[in-house]
Amino acid sequence: MREALFSKLETYQVLQGGRVVDLCAGSGALGLEAASRGASEVALVDYARGAIKACQDNVRRLGLRGVRVVMAKAQAYTAGPAGSPVDLVFFDPPYDMSEASVSEVLTPLVRSQDPWLQPHSVVVVERSTRSPEPTWPAGMHSFSDKKYGETRLWFAELD
Repeated sequence: MREALFSKLETYQVLQGGRVVDLCAGSGALGLEAASRGASEVALVDYARGAIKACQDNVRRLGLRGVRVVMAKAQAYTAGPAGSPVDLVFFDPPYDMSEASVSEVLTPLVRSQDPWLQPHSVVVVERSTRSPEPTWPAGMHSFSDKKYGETRLWFAELD
């Protein structure tokens, strides 16, 4: 799945020199793969202590530059300041995260003040195939989805 995902992302030109946020990063695999493929800045965001340690260990082991590990809940992180817009957001919440909580994370991405996204940005949401499509906030829409076994990826962008 990861190779297919990144092949698709390369066609969107959001990796090389891009700014990436990996929400609910777990081990950081997606964000670290983005860094290895040319992303200039990557934030690995998770709230679980074990995930933070795994991310830190993986960053150290791989020696990738421009990667930072942030201990925060995804909802709090996206509600906070963006600084400058990002090119790519990965959001791989726990499969048991409620749809309302998923929306709480996605909605701040489209705010007009201190925006997270820019016109070419891509948001990738990973969920169980048993989960419904995320409810996209006004100003964002899904343009593609792909099923890989029990996992479905949704790709979204600004309207």
